Amino acid sequence: ERNKHNALLDFKLFRSKPYAGAAASNFLLNAVAGTLIVANTYAQVGRGFTAFQSGMLSLGYLVAVLAMIRVGEKILQRVGARKPMQWGASITTAGIAMMGLTFLPDLTYTVVVFVGFCLFGFGLGIYATPSTDTSVSNAPSDKVGQAAGVYKMASSLGGAFGVAISAAVYGAFAESTNLAAAATAGILVNVAFGLLAILAIVTLIPKGIGRMEDEMEETEMAVSESYNQ
Repeated sequence: ERNKHNALLDFKLFRSKPYAGAAASNFLLNAVAGTLIVANTYAQVGRGFTAFQSGMLSLGYLVAVLAMIRVGEKILQRVGARKPMQWGASITTAGIAMMGLTFLPDLTYTVVVFVGFCLFGFGLGIYATPSTDTSVSNAPSDKVGQAAGVYKMASSLGGAFGVAISAAVYGAFAESTNLAAAATAGILVNVAFGLLAILAIVTLIPKGIGRMEDEMEETEMAVSESYNQ
């Protein structure tokens, strides 16, 4: 791609640390989608849930995501993108880790998994808007479309890789050990994805980026310079 005049993917986009951090963490946090496969499969095969019951178990995930999208936007405006991205990834990872407690008895495990799914969605909802804003606002003005496309592609690729790897680990362990241990192993893969996402945010996203106050100051400076000229 680097040798092509009209490259499909311009790798220069990743020279921007905020953009690289948003894209990388987006890839990794979408990779935790494997949690849905492992947790729901174990609930049905290992705990005897019906498909409807396992679906209801993960319902809190959807509700929490939808409820927290606007909250993430408000936090972005007040404190910038880095903190809500970090908080969201941390909460999501904690929720996933709870689902790996397969040694718990049936009723306790059911409650823990339901809460875990709620935290899973809660964290992703907080993370989503600040991450998207960071990726688009830190791309060159003539590359915004391509930057948005690559960012979205990271979501799809992350989900595909996460589901494949988690399912492969779960299947491999299920053949050689009990289903509870297999589910824990599959969940730990997703915990690792979450921890790597947090690391990408901490190391690549600058503090204070995306704050409304900073953007207003930049706008005022631009207007002032234009007036002086």
